[in-house]
Amino acid sequence: MFVLFQVYYQNKLKLAIIGQSVFGQEVYSSLKKQGHKVVGVFTVPDKDGKADPLAVAAEKDGTPVFKFPRWRVKGNPIPEVVDTYKAVGADLNVMPFCSQFIPMNIIDHPKHGSIIYHPSILPLHRGASAINWTLIQGDRKAGFTVFWADDGLDTGPILLQRECAVEPNDTVDTLYNRFLFPEGIKAMVESVQLIADGKAPKVPQTEEGASYEGIQKKSNAKVNLSQPAEAIHNWIRGHDKVPGAWTLINGLPVTLYGSSMLGGSAPAGQALEIEGAPQPALVTKSGLVLYGSDGKALVVKNLQFDDGKMIPASKYFSSGDTSSVELTDEEKKMAEEIRNIWMGILSNVPAVEDTTDFFKCGAASMDVVRLVEEVKQKCAGVQLQNEDVYMATTFQDFIQMFVRKLRGEDQEEELVVDYVKVNSMTLKMPHQCFINGKFEDAENGKSYNTINPTDGSVICKVSYASVGDVDRAVAAAKEAFDNGPWGRMNPRDRGSLLYKLADLMEEHQEELATIESIDSGAVYTLALKTHVGMSIQTFRYFAGWCDKIQGKTIPINQARPNRNLTFTKREPLGVCAIVIPWNYPLMMLAWKSAACLAAGNTLVLKPAQVTPLTALKFAEISVKAGIPKGVINILPGSGGMVGQRLSDHPDIRKLGFTGSTPIGKQIMKSCALSNLKKVSLELGGKSPLIIFSDCDMDKAVRMGMSSVFFNKGENCIAAGRLFVEESIHDEYINRVVEEIKKMKIGDPLDRSTDHGPQNHKAHLDKLLEYCEVGLKEGATLVYGGRQVDRPGFFMEPTVFTNVEDHMFIAKEESFGPVMVVSKFPDGDVDGVLRRANDTEYGLASGVFTRDINKAMHVSERLEAGTVFINTYNKTDVASPFGGFKQSGFGKDLGELHQTKAQGKTCVKVICSG
Repeated sequence: MFVLFQVYYQNKLKLAIIGQSVFGQEVYSSLKKQGHKVVGVFTVPDKDGKADPLAVAAEKDGTPVFKFPRWRVKGNPIPEVVDTYKAVGADLNVMPFCSQFIPMNIIDHPKHGSIIYHPSILPLHRGASAINWTLIQGDRKAGFTVFWADDGLDTGPILLQRECAVEPNDTVDTLYNRFLFPEGIKAMVESVQLIADGKAPKVPQTEEGASYEGIQKKSNAKVNLSQPAEAIHNWIRGHDKVPGAWTLINGLPVTLYGSSMLGGSAPAGQALEIEGAPQPALVTKSGLVLYGSDGKALVVKNLQFDDGKMIPASKYFSSGDTSSVELTDEEKKMAEEIRNIWMGILSNVPAVEDTTDFFKCGAASMDVVRLVEEVKQKCAGVQLQNEDVYMATTFQDFIQMFVRKLRGEDQEEELVVDYVKVNSMTLKMPHQCFINGKFEDAENGKSYNTINPTDGSVICKVSYASVGDVDRAVAAAKEAFDNGPWGRMNPRDRGSLLYKLADLMEEHQEELATIESIDSGAVYTLALKTHVGMSIQTFRYFAGWCDKIQGKTIPINQARPNRNLTFTKREPLGVCAIVIPWNYPLMMLAWKSAACLAAGNTLVLKPAQVTPLTALKFAEISVKAGIPKGVINILPGSGGMVGQRLSDHPDIRKLGFTGSTPIGKQIMKSCALSNLKKVSLELGGKSPLIIFSDCDMDKAVRMGMSSVFFNKGENCIAAGRLFVEESIHDEYINRVVEEIKKMKIGDPLDRSTDHGPQNHKAHLDKLLEYCEVGLKEGATLVYGGRQVDRPGFFMEPTVFTNVEDHMFIAKEESFGPVMVVSKFPDGDVDGVLRRANDTEYGLASGVFTRDINKAMHVSERLEAGTVFINTYNKTDVASPFGGFKQSGFGKDLGELHQTKAQGKTCVKVICSG
């Protein structure tokens, strides 16, 4: 132990950090956490009284901070600066990002010299705009280099390099945030440790393939439109967001943001002449379509004018290139009438000028109602809401808003849905990402097939969201929370929207149930009653909670003599991420998102990759319900990409996940390491069901089968193991097998079907392997265990007996229609409880007995979040749901404050039949 302790400190260095920015701050903090001693931080002077982030972090830690305006004058080092630097006694200079010229006698002074981070794969793209040029030149790979500083410009020996693929629509921001920033921090820390351990390489840079490009500024960022479309796209994204590629429209400079290549033909739009373009651009619903010299096209989403105003490119003609509309004579008369209304309300103001602010002049919420109603009375036909006043608080802005409404220019763009139809059915199903109130293809254009488990056929192609899509969705949700109407909405009005959403889901319940059945394999009758029915109930229940989220007043010792008061408020967290499983696609969406929305949060939801369709249909319904754009965002795609980015994203404040325990642990780790975001986890289970000999046998058989075979066994609270008292064991098994033989296996859309297909092929294969393991370990296969001989992913309901405690199938969850039965000696209550609790999971459990004392004793001793007594699968929206141990923590459903704010106590639900 002493030797290890000694080595730990031998392998740590004294460091000087030279640089600036958040990147520099993160490198500094990470190196300190690794045990290195930072003896000095050398950064830039404060700007407008504000210190650089690196300086802020170092000063907070008590690390010496030096803010030199410059290190040299007329090419010569400043002696006082050099002496101050040398006095700290660093072993190594670490330069994560440095905009100053550092003299060579500083670079070479430490024992180990200096290392620098550069955001390109050197020797390619030497210079200060490396990320920009990586994109401008259309490189397929990006990356960074940690190199040893020398007297050249980014020419020193290479210590370490990392690379990543460039996505088709990457920008400087997305590339930096996805890879260069987080991986760069890790690489700098790794490099320092390699140096400390004496293992750091020095690989000379080759001049083959070397390039140097100048700094990109606004003045040289004008787009050359007489080149191929991909080159134009690369130029725009290579300058997005800084410095911003621009062109001239009607003689005025306009900056272009959010470029992507256009696949297929351009949508209909209005022509717009742009200087230097080979043909007119088109202003379409998707944005501004630009054509290259090769006839191919790209689309630009946002435009920014010289005054800083940014608009969606699709709004170019309706919004105009200035911030105001010209009023007609009739509109001017209306404006004066409205001015008089303002004067009547703001009686303390001598005159209402264009710049008069309604609220700064003392107006309150009742004045808002009065203003809206008076204007509507004077100007019949205009659709004005209270919210409009809050969005346009000055008289000039109010008149502009009013006139646009009067002309119909501000009408919400109709939701465009690119439906797919299933075979000959008339189902209309969205299949694209839903971001900021719109359906759109994934940023990278990728898609994948979603499969019908009934016959293995392709239902449709679904957009395969990228990391860039996650970032856009989170940004939309953050904007909706920070600045949109959702965050300012009265809670009761928010509840009204959720009630409307529930009503619309009910109107579409048969369509939703059909989609759910086709996409997940759920039997239609179960999909209608449970998958969809409970989803509707969930939204109605939480709609009622919106205006009942209350705080407390707290007596304190300091109340007198100053009459101090302490009170608490319950506030929304902000942007929440939700990652749901494939067994109950719509119901899990409802369980997670209804409470989240009721509390005033916005969300980004990732449905399971194999079952995305009801989530996307829900998104369409949410628009019809009037949920503001950006509040709900749905991203189909992979957990490894979309789910991981949601876990890592710094703007997400809470993540709710339902799925496996190993993935839950990974999510929890990522959430902690990123920004310590809150998590709630509903994870794996191996729920025990104990059946005593004094049970109601008919009920125990019926409910015992339901506990295993409900929803084809794809049920998180399914009874993973049945313990049957020895004296009734054989009778119980015989009766179960008799009932299984009566079950109809078939098409889930057939209303008489009892048992549908498993959700997807990979899951069916795992279930078959699970059964093979059970047989090999010596369990008795009484029934089933095979795939049904028909197209699709059907499995026979299966029963194993003589299952011993050490066996794999006794310990691990099948998540399928597999009944695992063990017998226990008559009267051995304590023994069976020990066996039932001998698991790392604790999601649910059950007991069947006519003895109420025994039932209560067993329910108290079972270590699970829910205990069913003489029933099973009886969940309700008003009852909290969640597990113990490695089944996770946090509750879905139940009172909203329990759902979103967990205390120290464990909630156990006792459900008696």
